Amino acid sequence: MRQSLRMGEQTIVCPNRPVILGTGTVAGKKESEGPIGSFFDVIAEDNVLGKETWEKAESEFARRAAEEAFAASGLKPEQINYLFGGDLLNQCTGTSYGIRDFNIPFMGLYGACSTMALGLSVAAVYIDGGYADYCAAVTSSHFCSAEKQFRFPLEYGGQRPPSAQWTVTGSACAVLGASGDGPRIDCVTNGKIVDMGIVDANNMGAAMAPAAADTLIQHFADTGRDPSYYDLIVSGDLGLVGKNTVIDLAKKSGYELSTCYEDCGLIIFDRDSQDVHAGGSGCACCGLTFCGYIYQKLKQKELRRVLVMATGALQSTLAVQQGESMPGIAHAVSITSED
Repeated sequence: MRQSLRMGEQTIVCPNRPVILGTGTVAGKKESEGPIGSFFDVIAEDNVLGKETWEKAESEFARRAAEEAFAASGLKPEQINYLFGGDLLNQCTGTSYGIRDFNIPFMGLYGACSTMALGLSVAAVYIDGGYADYCAAVTSSHFCSAEKQFRFPLEYGGQRPPSAQWTVTGSACAVLGASGDGPRIDCVTNGKIVDMGIVDANNMGAAMAPAAADTLIQHFADTGRDPSYYDLIVSGDLGLVGKNTVIDLAKKSGYELSTCYEDCGLIIFDRDSQDVHAGGSGCACCGLTFCGYIYQKLKQKELRRVLVMATGALQSTLAVQQGESMPGIAHAVSITSED
């Protein structure tokens, strides 16, 4: 009889607990000046790494982050069985152009800003199921390319409202293995699309927060855990507006998050000094914060149980131009440094 590795409605158990063997991070200048800037591997002082366009720069960020992760894990590209990745650009070109020379079987993912957690969850399931020995998950975003695609080119000079967030410039990659030393993934909870009708592209936190709360509450229901089980619960890029909304929604369902919950968009930047309005956003927001800062805290066992829940708005420029709302999604990955 086939053994079910599902727990509850949306959670997959990883009994073999895949290991995060190493990570790589490449960050922009503004990100390096934030509170966790010292945790990043490579800093792009010019934000383009010598490339002539923002989009080509983002691909270079992804390539460099993957190289850093391979080196940190002690593996060569040819040892990686599958690479999962995506970004915010049309058809995920930032990732696919960046990693095309590695000659690794590639599966493009689109979870918008939730892509880091989505990549980790798929890689973990592939390894835990015995389909791979080593997998990598990579994602990237760039402030300038995202503004040009989803809002206005920088030359437009439009004023940003207080609810707006600053798309993080950078890329992050994590390499997972079936065995080895490092933090381990014990389960993943993949989320459903939740759309509350938000149409304001400058209020991404409000669009994604209901999906984050939905996934979080479902994770607790599926696993029987509560917030106190984790040293840290972190969402991907909700910023101040979205974070407060998640706290309120969770409280209505009986879960108190105020003591253990933070958002990557409020970790990576200092809102008081860096003029990022409601905080950070973008695929690299969760990517850099997890693969740089949180991963190191797990390795040093300063954090023992962490729930990484990245959030995304599954919009497109075409849909927004047609007056569509922004559907939200959130994926959660439970990671432990306990033996």
